[in-house]
Amino acid sequence: MGNRIAILLVTIPMAGAFAACLAGRRRERAGELAAAAVSCLTLLLGILLFFFGEGTCEIPVLLGAGLHFQVDGFRRVYALVTALMWAATSLFSLEYFREEREHLLRYDFFLLLTLGATEGVMLSADLMTSFIFFEILSFTSFTWVIHEQTAEAIRAGYTYLFIAVIGGLVLLMGLLLLQNSAGTLRFDDLREAVEKAGSSRRVFAAAVLILLGFGAKAGMFPLHVWLPKAHPVAPSPGSALLSGILTKVGIYGILMTSLTAMAGVRSYGLLVLCLGVITMVLGAVLALFSVNLKRTLACSSMSQIGFILTGVAMHVLLGAYGSGEGAVTALPGLMLHMVNHSVIKLALFMAAGVVVMRIHELDLNRIRGFGRNKHFLKISFALGALGISGVPLFNGYLSKTLLHEGIVEGIHECPGLTVPLQVVEWVFLISGGITFAYMLKLFLCVFVEKNRDAALQARYDADLPCMNVLSTAVILGSALLCALLGQPFITLRLAAVMTGEEEIVHFAAFSLTNLKGSGISLGIGALVYLLFVRRVLMRDQRYLDLWPKGLDLENVVYRPVLTRVLPGVFGRIARLFGENLLLRPLAKGLLFCAAFLGRVLVTSMDALVVFLNRTLFRPRRIKGIDEKHPGMWRVLREEVTIGARPLSQNLSFALMMTCLGILVVLGTLAALLLR
Repeated sequence: MGNRIAILLVTIPMAGAFAACLAGRRRERAGELAAAAVSCLTLLLGILLFFFGEGTCEIPVLLGAGLHFQVDGFRRVYALVTALMWAATSLFSLEYFREEREHLLRYDFFLLLTLGATEGVMLSADLMTSFIFFEILSFTSFTWVIHEQTAEAIRAGYTYLFIAVIGGLVLLMGLLLLQNSAGTLRFDDLREAVEKAGSSRRVFAAAVLILLGFGAKAGMFPLHVWLPKAHPVAPSPGSALLSGILTKVGIYGILMTSLTAMAGVRSYGLLVLCLGVITMVLGAVLALFSVNLKRTLACSSMSQIGFILTGVAMHVLLGAYGSGEGAVTALPGLMLHMVNHSVIKLALFMAAGVVVMRIHELDLNRIRGFGRNKHFLKISFALGALGISGVPLFNGYLSKTLLHEGIVEGIHECPGLTVPLQVVEWVFLISGGITFAYMLKLFLCVFVEKNRDAALQARYDADLPCMNVLSTAVILGSALLCALLGQPFITLRLAAVMTGEEEIVHFAAFSLTNLKGSGISLGIGALVYLLFVRRVLMRDQRYLDLWPKGLDLENVVYRPVLTRVLPGVFGRIARLFGENLLLRPLAKGLLFCAAFLGRVLVTSMDALVVFLNRTLFRPRRIKGIDEKHPGMWRVLREEVTIGARPLSQNLSFALMMTCLGILVVLGTLAALLLR
């Protein structure tokens, strides 16, 4: 039974996407209801899989080798969490999009496609199946980011797409290299195959490429640039899924690679540790400085991903030094924090969505005081904030305590790393403190303080029914999970299910040592809020955006390299060809062919987008309005002509990034193989 449910979890949402699209063509509300119904059906299947699923299954022949799925403790839990996230956000979307009627058919269609692809990744039994669904969801979720179709949304969307394209290419090269070195990509066989292969350099190179490929989706430094830009412009239900689930898709790939191919490899553990610590600190600092509600939550997600990556690194390092006890705390800690972060961000982003839905503002100075008398919304946000801050009796406390315990065990069990890991421990505690500081800042701003504009505050106070009964039940129910999962007798049993390690049930969650660690972190957070937020980041009762505008990795590094450095390199190569009389005709011929092919590709891609907009996703005509509509082919020709604009504004930039990614990956592989 479990095998059939696993396949249904992948296929039903994808089939439901087309059913919802057809329903929405006749009546827009029917499409929304159909999408919500399919999401709730998927949740029911997720519950059945959690209780009855076990074993392996496959869809043979498809895509050559077939698609392979496996159901075990961790996969059962995360398949259920994924279905829960989609059902909650779909139900909340019924009210969230009530006033916004544009592009909903497209949103619902790609929402369900992404659900099926995400379940496919979470239930995959090998890296190739993970990769296929990973690439599907990378492109389907892109439509969430550009949903509003503003200039800011389009720019953020293409940043997201560029990172996804390059990440996918790097990931594919890593998989091919690992397949060539180990002979398999199945998770169950990979560890033994890598040990037999004995080609440590090639396997390590493959693992690094896989780390970067999956890390691009996870929001890992230095591939995090899409995350703080995509969340503020995406619809809040989409932001909840981007933050709560799609980042975990990347973590899933990193985790499974670390548990199999890279189990006990010290150098790999150190690499993940460095990237995890940087991601953890940088995300927390960016969130502290932000004055945008959703951007703060997005940067917070980046920081929490750093916490999880640190747990992955500690599990690998403790395995390298043969410490079983520390590995028992690090692995359940990182798995629990994945689940906890998903639930927390579900509640927080939907609560932020209520603010956006009612007043269409995100700036803290504008939304200040909005929730003073909105008690259900206040309770929901408070529960999420307490959970992510690691306050005892809430879910973030247990997972962060287990992660901290893993670091402490590493200090004692990893000779030669004692001092670095002591530094990591304090960075861990300080980052947790900064988390408490910026969540305190958000809660007090929105739900306690008064707005400087008395008329605006009066308008906020009068807006008492800020959400309907269904939205209230969904948001409050999601937030109550933060308290429910904070109880050790529930959460530690869940950790035992995910890891298969029964001894974790006896972990002393509320020992004085563990409470002391949480107290230090919360104390640091209180000091940061009082001494830095109130005295430095505020002036005349206004929140200041003091983060230097020039410190943007995309604008400082990535775009200059693409727009100035690479054209200069290619220009020098062209001049070298031009100086040789024999090679000049050949160079001209190659450049002509490349330019012609590029033009055809760009035009065909833009034409395909316009064609879909004018057919499957064509806006319905409003009755009673008599206006002449130009023919589809005329519009197609005009819009494709407009599409030939600067590279950074359309799909031609994505194609250039694809070519660049191929060159980088092939160059990397050539350098590795020729050494």
